[in-house]
Amino acid sequence: PGDLAFDIGAHVGDRVSSFRRLGARVVAVEPQPLLFDALHHIHGRDPLVEIVDRAVGPRSELLTLHINTLNPTVSTLSTRFIEGATDAPGWEGQTWDSELIVDVVTLDALIARFGVPAFVKIDVEGSEEAVLFGLSRAVKALSFEFTTIARDVAIGCLDHLSRLGDYRYNVAPGETQMLTFDGWISAADMADHLAQLPDDANSGDVYALLAS
Repeated sequence: PGDLAFDIGAHVGDRVSSFRRLGARVVAVEPQPLLFDALHHIHGRDPLVEIVDRAVGPRSELLTLHINTLNPTVSTLSTRFIEGATDAPGWEGQTWDSELIVDVVTLDALIARFGVPAFVKIDVEGSEEAVLFGLSRAVKALSFEFTTIARDVAIGCLDHLSRLGDYRYNVAPGETQMLTFDGWISAADMADHLAQLPDDANSGDVYALLAS
C-alpha cells in the first residue's frame, strides 16, 4: 500500500486493477486512443491512477505505432516483431492494418515526473528492450514480456538490466502469473531457459528483482 507502480503498455488496465487492489498508486501508459479511452472510462475517476497517452522508448521522439485493429493487444512499434510473427505458429491470421504516429517518452522522464516506482510492468510487443534503454537507474523490481518469436529482445533486456544492477530472475509462462522456479536465478540461467523453450511456448513474463 502506498507504493508506486508503472504499467507500461496498460491496454485496458487489468494490471492497473491488480495494483490498485494491493493499494498501490499507478501510472498507466498506453498510446492507443481506443484503449486510452477505455482506461479513462474504467480508472479515470480514481485519484491514485495517472493515465498517460504515450508510448515508451529509449528517447523522446515520434514513432509509428503499427495497430492490429482486430487484436489491438499486439499492436507494436517494432517492425521486427511483425516480421517475426509472419507465418509463426500461434500467430496465424494476425495483421497490422493501421498506423498511428505516437509520442514517445522514456522511463527516466516518467520517473522524473511521477517518482521512482517500486515495480514496473512492461508489455509492449517486441519493444521491451527499447523501453529499458530509456532507464538509466536500477528500480527495485520489474517484469517484461518475452515472446519466442523475438527471444533476442528478452536477452537484450537481461543484458541491459545487468548493467544497471545486481538482478535475479524468475519467469511466468503465458498469462499464468505463476513463477516457474522456486528461487531466483541469474541472468545467464534465465537466458538459457528462454533459449530452450519450444516455439509453441509463445510468450510469458520475466520478473527481475534487485538483490538487496
